[in-house]
Amino acid sequence: AQSILGHAKSSPEVRISMFAARLFIYLFSMGQMMFAHTRNIIRDFKRGAVVQVWRCKVPEYLCVWQGFASLLLTILLAIMLCFEPVLHCMQNNEGRLFTGKCAGSEDVRYPYSVVSAAAMLMYFLLLSDLSVFSTRVSAFVLICTRVVSEVALFLFGLTFFVLAFACAVSALEQDNPDFSDIPNSALQLYKITLGMFSGSNFDIMMDYPALMVAIFAYVVTTVIFMLNLLIAQLNCSYQSTYQDMLGFARLNRGKIVTETMPSVAKWRWQKFVRSLRLDERVEFGEGDIGLSGGIQVWEPASANITTVDMIRRFGGSTSPAAQWPEEENAGDDEEDRFDRMEKLIEKAMKRMSSGSGSGRKGGGGSSTGQGSSGAQDESGGVSEQGSE
Repeated sequence: AQSILGHAKSSPEVRISMFAARLFIYLFSMGQMMFAHTRNIIRDFKRGAVVQVWRCKVPEYLCVWQGFASLLLTILLAIMLCFEPVLHCMQNNEGRLFTGKCAGSEDVRYPYSVVSAAAMLMYFLLLSDLSVFSTRVSAFVLICTRVVSEVALFLFGLTFFVLAFACAVSALEQDNPDFSDIPNSALQLYKITLGMFSGSNFDIMMDYPALMVAIFAYVVTTVIFMLNLLIAQLNCSYQSTYQDMLGFARLNRGKIVTETMPSVAKWRWQKFVRSLRLDERVEFGEGDIGLSGGIQVWEPASANITTVDMIRRFGGSTSPAAQWPEEENAGDDEEDRFDRMEKLIEKAMKRMSSGSGSGRKGGGGSSTGQGSSGAQDESGGVSEQGSE
């Protein structure tokens, strides 16, 4: 409501819509999260599932970033409710229903907008959990989380160099207003790194040789060295994670499933199991009844063409103690003879091709001739004859 309707032209319809949207957020979003966090905190303290952070005991569920982000979002929504401009304009709304712009809300409108912007970011951050529905998107999010540590190290190193050069530049004898003190110098150095420093400011620095040398050394250290080092670190981290990212994404999905299972009602789980019909026997093919405990998935007949039946069927008892039955005419059926004959023909063709190749490499001093002829006997054998 704040992002879409906050900049719209004020009208009764817009104000009513904005108030209804904010009321929905405060009641159903903030209320539900407050109930959930209260329940989780009481549950963890009863079970003793707490983590010692300095001298404070923190519930274990807050160690996961989703739980901490949800708690932070709840706190931001509570602050928004305290700063709500509509509530501050209830007594003096100047005849406009649900207005947020009045004399009583002038001091809270800006803090309210800052807190609402932070809450909006937290909503979208928690929305990233929906990436588990797609394995590829989940793998991409996983890679992003793996390389965040490299970016954090780069920012730490950049801040160190910014502070060092800001102190050094402020100690110089110069009256450049952009580098008058440490805070302004640090701000300008960050701008130089991000490419936000204008070229006219560089022209002004030409009047200060020592300042120009210091800025040149800073550019070489950060823009040339550290940025390229960050690219190399991200590349190495991505290559090491890319090989197993799909596996990690599936593990993450399985972790979410196992963590969600205790919150599923027993009757709902039993209903889901009954819908799978695992007690019914599935079909291997049309009219070919197979085993139970599986889920039948249909696919086009051309997807996986199989010319050999991979299922061996034997009559009799299915007891595990019974001896495994032997196949009748094992190795002597017509299909096996044709398979062996095909393999022998392939081997013979390979030997012929390799022999002719070696004959051509032998030289022109003498001529050789090779010939082969094969005849198939009743057992499916192949014989070769050569004359030289």
